[in-house]
Amino acid sequence: MNAPRALWVSTSTSTRGGVASFVRTMQGTELWSDWHIEHIGTHRNGSIPLRIVAFAVGLVSFTYTVIRRRPDVVHLHTASYGSFVRKATLAWIARAARIPVILHVHGAEFHRFYSLCPKPARAVIRATLTEADAVVALGERWACRLQEIAPRARIVVVPNAVRPRTPVSQLPDGRPVNVLFLGEVGERKGTFVLLEAWARLAHEGAVSGAHLTIAGDGAVEAAAQQVAELGIDDTVTIAGWTAPEKVSGLLRDSRILVLPSRNEGQPMAILEAMAAGLCVVASPVGGIPDLVDADSGILVPPDDPDALAAALRKVVTDDGERARLGAGAWRRVCTEFDVDVVSRRFDALYREVGRCPVRCD
Repeated sequence: MNAPRALWVSTSTSTRGGVASFVRTMQGTELWSDWHIEHIGTHRNGSIPLRIVAFAVGLVSFTYTVIRRRPDVVHLHTASYGSFVRKATLAWIARAARIPVILHVHGAEFHRFYSLCPKPARAVIRATLTEADAVVALGERWACRLQEIAPRARIVVVPNAVRPRTPVSQLPDGRPVNVLFLGEVGERKGTFVLLEAWARLAHEGAVSGAHLTIAGDGAVEAAAQQVAELGIDDTVTIAGWTAPEKVSGLLRDSRILVLPSRNEGQPMAILEAMAAGLCVVASPVGGIPDLVDADSGILVPPDDPDALAAALRKVVTDDGERARLGAGAWRRVCTEFDVDVVSRRFDALYREVGRCPVRCD
């Protein structure tokens, strides 16, 4: 029997963000080799002309691969807005070629994107979701929202994945308790609320043995200006964009990850932090409650600097509680979000919807 083949389409793995991080993580798995996965990037960071060229090249490559190479399944990774328009185009091409399609929705604002579209566009979105052989949601909440948009679509839940690493030590060792924010700097991820909460702790002397690092692109200059205005330069570092190969170093040197977002999909930053044994402080939005429970972190309402300050005070000053939550986060990743566990779920899904109904060894 011929070896099974899958075609993955997403943003380029050289771009920034959670989707690219997820794809890079999956490239080293048995799923990738067992299914001889070919990856095509249809988007990259840069100017509008560069992005148009990237999609045009990806479109030609995708069409050729679907028609001539005939993969057993096409797995499309999409977010919202332009990303969905690109992947919907490819989904209909694959359907026309009678190739099974899995549409994997990563976007944190998909429901908002749908609500802002005119009625004809909403009809196309519903049809695209319904005609896919499976629509992957990152968590139960997003599955419910997608089902509300397309009641006849087949929605399956498969979480993001990460490879566990040696957990950091949460025991006191004389070093500062480093707190890490990892993500796009701006309103949606709660960066400015975080800085306000941190300033309150700094001014009351509650974080004298701690340091906050803001790592990510976006509104970096605005964050730096807020830090200066709040007078917390001595306890905050604005690191800006950090290359993926350097993120592991930031995680290794930190003990707490904080991500007080207004809305989310299922942040890879949280999974990567949990995989390193960090304690997590985040908000219960999007797919975050599917990751973080009472034994692995603290969830606080978004846009609430008082609640955020209280949670950070607790985990910065209470070594035992921080260690308990960090250990719980690491254990949960190992049992539920390990990349090998998630790979087996995709393998089963491919065999179910693809043209290879039994395992093709």
